[in-house]
Amino acid sequence: MRKYYLDNIRWGTVLLVVIYHVIYMFNGIASEGVAGSFKPHQWQDAIQYALYPWFMVLLFIVSGMCAKYYLDSHSEKEFLRSKTVKLLVPSTIGLFVFQWIQGIVSMKLGHAFETMGNVPKPILYLITSVSGTGVLWYIQLLWLFSVLLLLIRKIEKGRLYNLCEKVAGSPIFMLILGVLMWGFSQILNTPVVVVYRFGIYGFSFLIGYYIFTHEKATDCLVKFRFFTLPVAVILGAVYTKVYYGKNFAAEPVVNSPLAVAFLWFACLAILGLMKKYGNKETTFTRFMNKKSWGIYVFHYLPVSLCGLFLKQTALPPFLIYFITLVSAFAVSILLYEIISRIPFFRWCVLGISRKKKV
Repeated sequence: MRKYYLDNIRWGTVLLVVIYHVIYMFNGIASEGVAGSFKPHQWQDAIQYALYPWFMVLLFIVSGMCAKYYLDSHSEKEFLRSKTVKLLVPSTIGLFVFQWIQGIVSMKLGHAFETMGNVPKPILYLITSVSGTGVLWYIQLLWLFSVLLLLIRKIEKGRLYNLCEKVAGSPIFMLILGVLMWGFSQILNTPVVVVYRFGIYGFSFLIGYYIFTHEKATDCLVKFRFFTLPVAVILGAVYTKVYYGKNFAAEPVVNSPLAVAFLWFACLAILGLMKKYGNKETTFTRFMNKKSWGIYVFHYLPVSLCGLFLKQTALPPFLIYFITLVSAFAVSILLYEIISRIPFFRWCVLGISRKKKV
């Protein structure tokens, strides 16, 4: 039986990623590669603190859960082939076929061309292609963790999964996992490109597979949803109050005990609430589930273009935010509809190996 609440969490989180990037493009806290703020102090910047700590962790947890359900009915060879086409191809070959456009826009936002001097065109193409990685860092890590999962499965041969089942429904164990989450947040973080947090995201993916696919684990979250939700809200408010004005995406803020406690209870609350109330499919949720992949892959290009051109106009900030948000959804869906129908492009940009109904 399909678990619709995971589909709904996934597309819902993608929507929040888009909203986050619209705010981020005009934020006044993290300055690299963005258009910049409209004024020194903007209340909307607080939205970044409310979202950034947990939404990618949640996506990796859900991805780990989906990996388990896929492997229940497919071979490891089919799993690896599927993940390679869906994740690795768009985040490598796709950079050179399409995402170099994103690289040019991002480099213009960061004024990179002003300091580069004369660079041979082949080298420039390579630089812009790599610079176009953007939001695709997520699927790069997801492919890596998927390969790691296959190696772990060959070693543990189901013993670890069965062991986790014995403790998965314990509230105390959930708190212990939160402490472990903080521990993994401290390791394997890249110093320059701060989104590559191998420790915490890898741990999130693996507990998605080994812990949260046990019904007793998610049933526990349903039972305690009215505890985890207020705790998450309180921790989020305190976290925003304490760290507002500091770079939420970099150490020591991003992996502080307060940030990790907030993200952990937020993930627990959302999983519990969505299993209880969001485990259903409607025409709208079906549409969003089908389009969320394209929205994720393409949304940052229209956001970046709006940041590059609209920030220089005399339009009021509210209108700029509105145009950017609408463009993010409209243009990304349009690009998805077009590219998903073009042979070769749909394979290397979207990881679609054959034409599908979109």
